[in-house]
Amino acid sequence: MSIENIPEIYIKDKKESPDVFVYDFKMTNDVVKSKVNLGMNMFSFLQVGKKQVHFAGTSVAVNKDQSLLLKKGNWLWTELLDTDAIYYCKLLFFSEKKLKEFLEKNSKNKQIVKDEIPYFVIRNDAYIISYLNSLSTISEAPTVFMENLLSIKFEELMLYLLQKYGKKFELYLHSLVIKDTSPFKKIVENKMHSNLKLEEIAFLCNMSLSTFKRRFVSEYKMSPGKWLQDKRLQKAKETLEQGILKPSDIYLDFGYNNLSNFSIAFKNKFGFNPKETSN
Repeated sequence: MSIENIPEIYIKDKKESPDVFVYDFKMTNDVVKSKVNLGMNMFSFLQVGKKQVHFAGTSVAVNKDQSLLLKKGNWLWTELLDTDAIYYCKLLFFSEKKLKEFLEKNSKNKQIVKDEIPYFVIRNDAYIISYLNSLSTISEAPTVFMENLLSIKFEELMLYLLQKYGKKFELYLHSLVIKDTSPFKKIVENKMHSNLKLEEIAFLCNMSLSTFKRRFVSEYKMSPGKWLQDKRLQKAKETLEQGILKPSDIYLDFGYNNLSNFSIAFKNKFGFNPKETSN
């Protein structure tokens, strides 16, 4: 799967590197786990459809009633159509320079943020809906005015969110200017119970698959495939022991394409079929 460099692929004049940039993203087909190298921090105002994103040690899913502010870096995006035959979101990108200018002007909080916070969920209230309409309107303005207008609109949005979410949002903004120091093991262990493939976890670690495998063996003294399979099967067993879900309900969640493969791997590890677990 190729890596999409965003927002570079959306900018017509490749010589430009705007500090604030808006793009209307639309599609008519589901896209599952596309690899995205996000070069700028980005608001994703989802208007029609559903979206799930993975970043390093975490993931989040939103619907059309919510929007996301995402930290720049490597992401896996899943974008799904809803009842309509189209997926639509408005993307607002902003540079680190623009963010630092805003914080210097509007943030009195000098607290050092140690934890990486890759996303912030925003409720699409009446203000956000009105704001998005205003962005659509200024997109018709002459190019010479666009940069200044977007700069003003960016500050307007940030001030509103700062007022609405308070210190929580302010600390999140400060976290965006921290260089990513997420340790390798933290990412791996946060994803061990997911259905992500090795290649996808390697991408979130910003590594090639071969480099990831070498690093993994160095850290865990075991191949990543065997280690992840053992961890996921153990978690699957614990889930089935609760007696609520059946094997057919969970095999996809633990990275298996079909129930038969899951059952064989489960029996090889534990000596009995998964359907016998809750009995």
